[in-house]
Amino acid sequence: MSSQTDEKREALRVPFVLRVQWRDRAQAADATENLSGGGLFVQTDRIFEVGARVPLTLSFPGLLDPLEVMGEVSWLRAAREDLQAGVGIQVTDAAERQRLDGLLKTEQRPLPTEGYRVLIVEDNPHIIEMYSYVLKKLAAGDLGGKVPLEVHFAPDGHSALKQLKEGVFHLIMTDLYMPVMDGFILIEKIRAEEALKAIPVIVISAGGKEAQTRANELGVDIYLRKPVRFVEVLETVKQLLHIK
Repeated sequence: MSSQTDEKREALRVPFVLRVQWRDRAQAADATENLSGGGLFVQTDRIFEVGARVPLTLSFPGLLDPLEVMGEVSWLRAAREDLQAGVGIQVTDAAERQRLDGLLKTEQRPLPTEGYRVLIVEDNPHIIEMYSYVLKKLAAGDLGGKVPLEVHFAPDGHSALKQLKEGVFHLIMTDLYMPVMDGFILIEKIRAEEALKAIPVIVISAGGKEAQTRANELGVDIYLRKPVRFVEVLETVKQLLHIK
């Protein structure tokens, strides 16, 4: 067994979703899949070679101000039917490793007594069922059933916008391709409304890089590519709601 594999196993990686901005491509953004004090794994379609030096910037709304990191590509993952392609990046600078390790120990904010309200904008009932299950697990597990978590649904952007104007929401999870009003227009309208623009938005879509770039330019907080794993959705929701 190689020393590289040994090191990979010794550096425990935990699910952790951060936005990754590639410094050599201003409009390109991806997301991490997991993180450790020694490096990170990024879901991306970009082509890398093992050993390449990679400058990138990590960020997350309300959690992490942009953090510049220099890493080295340590391993590659090819795309599969149930997994997006990605790249493992090792961080060797001691100060940067310490900052990555510190992210994993971020203290939890006090939970709001009034609870959370989440809006799921999706027209596929099977996907709605999955997201609902994720949020039920969050309410019963991390929140211990002590903090209310209301889940509301909208089949398209028009219905979503109506609900957003009628009540307070703490998080929006939306697809991009829907009838009546698609997710692109919905996001644009949310970011243009003073009362709505601060609500965190997760896009979960099967759209390719062009759709991802457009969504990022419109101001989404995190873009996850379908098919998405249960743990990715759970950890992203927890981080955007500041639930440790």
